[in-house]
Amino acid sequence: MTKTIEYNELRKIKDRLPDGSIHQIAEKLNLSVETVRNYFGGHDYKKGESCGIHIESGPYGGIVSLDDTRILDMALEMLNAEKN
Repeated sequence: MTKTIEYNELRKIKDRLPDGSIHQIAEKLNLSVETVRNYFGGHDYKKGESCGIHIESGPYGGIVSLDDTRILDMALEMLNAEKN
């Protein structure tokens, strides 16, 4: 299922994550840490891979289409758990 989100919103989610969250997500999904960072807008493709995100330029950083929402879903779960 493809999900569309503003690039700036995706970055805000990443920035609100508790310390160590990127490493936890990477470990749970058996991905490299750089691959998870690339999902949130990073650009280190020497150490990490692309995760099915497609960025289209526009206001608010543009629009991002996510082919796979598992990383985003885990990040949102972590934020909700921290809130409660």
